[in-house]
Amino acid sequence: MTANPRQKPVFRFAPSPNGPLHLGHALSALLNRDMAISEEGRFLLRIEDIDLTRCTPEFEAGIYADLEWLAIDWERPVRRQSEHFEEYQAALDSLIAEGLAYPSFMTRGEIKTRVGSVEADGGPWPRDPDGSPLYPPDDRKRSDFDRQQLLTSGLKHAWRLDMTKAMQAVGEHLSWEETGDGNRGRIPTDPGAWGDVVLSRSDAPSSYHLSVVLDDALQGVTHVVRGLDLFPSTSVHRLLQALLGLPAPVYHHHRLITDEDGRKLSKSRSDTGLAELRERGLSPAEIRRLVGL
Repeated sequence: MTANPRQKPVFRFAPSPNGPLHLGHALSALLNRDMAISEEGRFLLRIEDIDLTRCTPEFEAGIYADLEWLAIDWERPVRRQSEHFEEYQAALDSLIAEGLAYPSFMTRGEIKTRVGSVEADGGPWPRDPDGSPLYPPDDRKRSDFDRQQLLTSGLKHAWRLDMTKAMQAVGEHLSWEETGDGNRGRIPTDPGAWGDVVLSRSDAPSSYHLSVVLDDALQGVTHVVRGLDLFPSTSVHRLLQALLGLPAPVYHHHRLITDEDGRKLSKSRSDTGLAELRERGLSPAEIRRLVGL
């Protein structure tokens, strides 16, 4: 399904409180707010804090302070992912029940060793659009008996989407409507390029992919405005939306703010942090000019 043209447009800005906001976040937040005003729609703020190790109340408070300084207002209450783990678990359980997800037990070290061994012998190992090696097929090929034995043993594991089965279950060619700074129009998906993506980990009860599609659907988001670095991930999101019977929003992937070396800004770069720039005396109007608005 696509966004209902008669529905009031709903936009959202969804940062993770695992570091200070920078100029790239400012561009995304301001674009979402500006487009919501232009479309006479709603603007939501969502806190994506499923990573309980890296996300902190201090960084969350910083998000609110930065947005208020930029004169960006949002609807209350704010949706915080850490308060909705049961919803993500229910969606995961449905995929497990349909045989579309499986437990994966290989550690990062084991994956690195396997990939390194193959590549050292001159063989290629498939990689996803971000350049990370695809997950080995060992756990996907395990018997139900072996899986249950390992689960019963208490061995740490993640849950992964069986990409081949998932694509077969959808049984149709998926696409999404794109209005952003790259290709526009109907964009065909290629979720298989990502391999068996993680749906939950032993240290996090949900993944970005699973939680973001559920949040957008539950909040009635009709327009997802985010950076071009997430353009390839939309293939996975459309697949999950189809599997879970969720509506498909319109997507708008905007240009990225990069450093002097052409790299995407990082939260570790304090010189582009909004709080740092505010302390230097920059105004919200100057921030808009810096991000090209």
